Amino acid sequence: MDLEAILQWVTAYGPAALYLLLLLGIVGLPAPDETLLVFCGYLIQRGTFPARTTWIAAAAGSICGITVSYILGRTLGLTVIHRFGSRFGATEARLEKVHALYRGVGHWALTFGYFIPGFRHFSALVAGASHLEAHTFAVFAYGGALIWVSTFLSLGYFLGEEWKRAAEHAHHLLMAASAALVVAGLGYWLWKRRKKPEQP
Repeated sequence: MDLEAILQWVTAYGPAALYLLLLLGIVGLPAPDETLLVFCGYLIQRGTFPARTTWIAAAAGSICGITVSYILGRTLGLTVIHRFGSRFGATEARLEKVHALYRGVGHWALTFGYFIPGFRHFSALVAGASHLEAHTFAVFAYGGALIWVSTFLSLGYFLGEEWKRAAEHAHHLLMAASAALVVAGLGYWLWKRRKKPEQP
């Protein structure tokens, strides 16, 4: 199903279709999430979609999707780690370190990870697998969902007929941010590895 067909389907079935696609997209199925939001913001400006209903549908789809990913990480993720994790170095001790990271600053990845393609799903899985408390997850992940939805709906609303160009620019910007994050993370890992004293 190509992008044009998806947009036509959303136009035909309204905010309910947006809810379903965002839910599936955040769980991990390939879906042009940001493009959908920008397009729906444009439809709000045209009066095709009601603003409040569209925003609620988008927020609900995002929140439900990220919650499903968290639950999968907390259930299946832990099962896989407990059964096979030691073969890949994913021990209980390291899992606890990830948990501590999320309790410190890592939980902000749940908020701002929405803006990094492919990261929002992964961050929720890791949060669940590290047994991050549900209330902490909800605060940061749901807050991020509201910011993300509002940002891209507003982009489509205010740019109107230029929504497609705006969506393309946003996609390129987010991909560049993703690449920068990967490079920064790799650089930090290499720095920590060099700094770590050698074992006798």
